[in-house]
Amino acid sequence: MVMSVQQPALPRLNKFLADSGIDSRRRVEELILQGRVTVDGECVQNLAVRVDPDRQSICVDGQKIRSERKVYFLVNKPKGYVCTNGVEDSGRRVIDLLSRVPQRIYTIGRLDKTSEGLMILTNDGAIAHRLSHPRFMVEKSYLVQIRGRIEIPMINKLRKGVWLSVGKVHPHRMRIKRFRGSITELEIVLTEGKNREIRRMLASVDYQVVNLKRTAFAGLKLSGLASGKSRKLTHEEIKRIQQIAYRKKS
Repeated sequence: MVMSVQQPALPRLNKFLADSGIDSRRRVEELILQGRVTVDGECVQNLAVRVDPDRQSICVDGQKIRSERKVYFLVNKPKGYVCTNGVEDSGRRVIDLLSRVPQRIYTIGRLDKTSEGLMILTNDGAIAHRLSHPRFMVEKSYLVQIRGRIEIPMINKLRKGVWLSVGKVHPHRMRIKRFRGSITELEIVLTEGKNREIRRMLASVDYQVVNLKRTAFAGLKLSGLASGKSRKLTHEEIKRIQQIAYRKKS
């Protein structure tokens, strides 16, 4: 098998597969390590090996992979939908809210089954990686309703951080939006997104989340998009998320 590890202009195998719309960067790396990827007929489990897509045959589960046009969609996820693409998952899938999309798309990040709100779907693995990885500090805003009345001292405690099994977590920003009877509405902004982070963070101080909705992500907002509906990103919106994904940290 002829493979180039010397030419920096050639893409790494994991990056090529993610950019080709196979799946997210993390999932692509799992496929490689599982031995499901071949280059010129030989199994390759080296994530960083460089390949030449124009000259080499690159396959996943025996299917040849070709680069495809990048697409980007905004979806207002309803409750009861799951963000993974696997058929073994219980519940309805977010990707099924879109019809007649020939590319293999997936969600950037996740919302749990009982949460709702804004999601970006794409086949652009590089953008997906940078928008979802905590290192790039991309803001995600949530409207959170909790049972009971929360006061400023507790908000300040949460801002400083609480310890969970995954370590210390704290919101990037957090404020009380309003009180509605026995319900407090909070606006919480995260720049990472550990599994069920908001629910677990609030549960650690004895507050139950009754509704959680993502309202903004990477500079995008729902702007009247109805629950369960989707639309393509505009050229300006695509440019905006690219700028956010590739901005230099100060």
